[in-house]
Formats: sequence, C-alpha cells, structure tokens
Amino acid sequence: MNKSKNVFISHYHKDDPQLQRLKERFADKGYQLKNSSIDSTKHKPRDKKPSDAVVKRLLRMRINWAGIFICLIGDRTHTREWVDYEIKQAREKGKKIIGVYTHGAKGADLPDELNVSGSLLFGWNSVEKIIDAIENNTPYDWENPDGTKRPSFYNVKTVSC
Repeated sequence: MNKSKNVFISHYHKDDPQLQRLKERFADKGYQLKNSSIDSTKHKPRDKKPSDAVVKRLLRMRINWAGIFICLIGDRTHTREWVDYEIKQAREKGKKIIGVYTHGAKGADLPDELNVSGSLLFGWNSVEKIIDAIENNTPYDWENPDGTKRPSFYNVKTVSC
C-alpha cells in the first residue's frame, strides 16, 4: 500500500533531522508525506531575509494546501514564535492538528497554540496511531513523549463539516 498525504510539518529548524526521520518512518509504513513546510530538503540560503509579511503569506498558502497539520515537538519548539503562528493558521483553516514528540523528547513543553488548538498528541513511537488518526477521526488520548496517557490541556473536539 502506497499512500500520499499533503501535510505541513511545523518544527524548530534545529529539529530538522528528526523531521526527516519522521518522514522515513511514514515511508516505512507505505506513506509518502508531501511536506509543504520549509525544511532542509527545500531551504536555499538567501542574501536577504524576506519580510515578516512575505513569510506570513507564504506560510498561509502552504498550510492551506496541506490536508493535515503536524507539529513536531522538541525541547525548544515551544519557544519558537513562528511555530505558534503556524498552529494558529492551521486552526483558523480548520485543519486537523497533530502534535508528535521528537525521538527522545523528555516532557518537552508544548507550544501555547498547540495546547489551545491541538486535536491529538502522540509519542515518537506511535506512527501506527498517527496514520490511523490521519485516515480516520479515531479518538485517541493525548500522549506523553513515552506514549503513556496525558491529559489534554483543553477538551478540544473537532468536527468535519
């Protein structure tokens, strides 16, 4: 079974190796994640940094294109201003928002917007559950980095219209 999913994977740039490994783990299960976020496979150094307005427009377009929004959560993700912006945009566009802890994360703090808007939160070793959550609206408990049950910050319910 080979399936392709359009996703936006929000992440702190220093967690890019983990992002690449996450895509590999999905590929091992027969899923190709077409990631519209900027990662090491697409980033080209620029002479001049684009304005915030240009970055925001680009992010909105890329998040809108994606069917699913995944936030990769490492130890410093919660400190990144752009991650919160991306999650907020995904919420405003009605995307399913799935948090995934990086490999080896030890109780990493969640971005504020993920606490408010997140649909699901999974440990690194929960690829099968993540696939099921992407394919269906299966309810799952939020998880700690080790996969044990964690209470959600808010009781968030998502519906499909």
